[in-house]
Amino acid sequence: MNIIHIYKDYFPVLGGIENYIRILAEAQATAGHKVTVLVCDPGHRTRLENLNNVRVIKAGRLTTAASMPLSLSQPVALARLCHGDVVHVHSPYPLGEVANWFLGRARATVVTHHSDIVRQQGWLFLYGPLLRRVLRAADRVIATSPRYIETSPWLRPVREKCVVVPPGVNHHRFAPPLIPFDGPPTIIFVGRLRYYKGLDTLLHAMADLPDVHLNIVGDGPMRVPWETLTAELGIADHVHFVGEVDDTDLPALYHQAHLFVLPANARAEAFGIVILEAMASALPCITTEVGTGTSWVVQDGITGLVVPPLAPQALVKAIRCLLDDHQRRAAMGRAARARVEAEFTLEQMVARVQAVYEDILAA
Repeated sequence: MNIIHIYKDYFPVLGGIENYIRILAEAQATAGHKVTVLVCDPGHRTRLENLNNVRVIKAGRLTTAASMPLSLSQPVALARLCHGDVVHVHSPYPLGEVANWFLGRARATVVTHHSDIVRQQGWLFLYGPLLRRVLRAADRVIATSPRYIETSPWLRPVREKCVVVPPGVNHHRFAPPLIPFDGPPTIIFVGRLRYYKGLDTLLHAMADLPDVHLNIVGDGPMRVPWETLTAELGIADHVHFVGEVDDTDLPALYHQAHLFVLPANARAEAFGIVILEAMASALPCITTEVGTGTSWVVQDGITGLVVPPLAPQALVKAIRCLLDDHQRRAAMGRAARARVEAEFTLEQMVARVQAVYEDILAA
């Protein structure tokens, strides 16, 4: 097939959607498909790259507003692309969605709705009617969890064309070591440091967990404010900001922890691929109920615990409960690993997306 992916950023920009597109595009290229990724460059000039057999067009951008690139070059590049079999738009990305709606020439359009727009309500007031048309015009809409179809005001009206394809991870890469970690009580957070990750809630919880170490892996716009909060709470001696790490070093960091915590506080955290990485590492996961995939992936009481958002004391209780019960923690870790192997492997994700493409092209 000739497949075109459209989004705002791509590797080496790091983020859940960027990583998802990269993994999917490279797997599709390995399977023999012709794959093009059309994104925006951080600078003003358009660049063409070939990364692991994926053709990457990085269109020059004029500026960035409300987290979205403003680019004239990207719609022009889309109009010039040859007729593909499938154009796969990754949402939320208003520029790409509208550009493909007007200018896309592929035989079929697939939209993966990674997340609702949560914070930019002013933009949404203007863009909402267009988004509804984009979703209605798509041949198929992929949601990452059934929970998101149930709770999204944008997906419910088009539920008949929605299909669930959860993300997948390379579970072999995160296989747990034969000898479990026996260091001091340690929890880990991994992800971009953005407001909706809810790390401030976890930091407040850490004030009541003086014997527990927290490793924070990742970087982002909230790093400085959260480092400041860490100092103000007097917990800098057991809270460690690791920063961004190389992909090859990430599995070892999961393996040097007893628990994974994702304390999300908003629907912008639609799934949490890092949860899958932690589960593949046989770590029990503690997350929050925000009406998205986080509490669908983590099965409360089986592969981890689900607590209310913005509730530091609930986090304290859940963390202490699992750290103090080695047998329960180990059983949850085994169940987490088994759930990934059964439902969330990279091979399953790629095959499910392929099945969506073939279904709409055969119709």
